[in-house]
Amino acid sequence: MNKNDVIAAVADKTGMSKAAAGEAVDATFDVITDALKGGDEVKIIGFGSFSVAKRAASMGRNPRTGASIKIAASKTPKFKAGKGLKDSVNG
Repeated sequence: MNKNDVIAAVADKTGMSKAAAGEAVDATFDVITDALKGGDEVKIIGFGSFSVAKRAASMGRNPRTGASIKIAASKTPKFKAGKGLKDSVNG
């Protein structure tokens, strides 16, 4: 399922137009993204939580040449499924 499929499904479930559903889906993604950029965690009860994990700098190896390379520290978004979502998928 891609973003357009999600928009179509939201439009069907809510009776909204596809344009309005698209704006709602985009706004939802923007709010989550902005919260994560600001260092906040987003918890949606029954669905899951979005957070930012920090990765420390490390040394790696170029598999082609075997040379050591430095991998810079970075932040990565993380999602942890909630109990309601897990139960829905498994049951």
